[in-house]
Amino acid sequence: MKIYIIDDHALFRNGLIALLESKSISASAASSPEQGLEEIESITVDIILLDLRMPQMSGIEVLKIIKERKITIPVVMLTTSTEETDLRDCLKYGAQGYLLKNMDPDELVDALNETVKGAIVVAQDMTHVLAKVLRDELTDSEPSFELLTNREKEVACQVSIGHSNKVIARELGISDGTVKLHVKAILRKLELSSRVEVAVLVTEKGYCK
Repeated sequence: MKIYIIDDHALFRNGLIALLESKSISASAASSPEQGLEEIESITVDIILLDLRMPQMSGIEVLKIIKERKITIPVVMLTTSTEETDLRDCLKYGAQGYLLKNMDPDELVDALNETVKGAIVVAQDMTHVLAKVLRDELTDSEPSFELLTNREKEVACQVSIGHSNKVIARELGISDGTVKLHVKAILRKLELSSRVEVAVLVTEKGYCK
């Protein structure tokens, strides 16, 4: 696994590189968002770990630029912020995860491994905030689950328990590509923008009981 860190704090940045390398994870870093945005166009990595609050440019601004450039490397926020608005905005602009700098190192490594598999990762301390954010986003007029085909319902239920596309494909006996198509259809029909929203909707409404 190769990780690229964008963080302006030298002490934390260097400590994180040492930690990851002690876990046999290759890591490199940029000391500023400008350097990061320049280098990610030409490097091959599995995950970008992005700080949220940097003086030159915020992590949100970096996320927006990454999205505009259609860079497909998964971006996971690694921050000290437990603010609801920060979590909401990061997910809105394409982050695949939101982790906290004070989390246990082994939990961090586990989260990175899940990210590589395609899962969306959120620090355990932030799950109650995530639930509130997504409840606020969902309206009473959301489209009905009954709009989905039987296969799409099966996929949605698998998504709701956090399974990656690869795991869903294995469980249902279909290809990864077919799962991706079903997920896109589910998002479109339910007027949602992420797998996390699908999971919250399905779980809260009890559609898969």
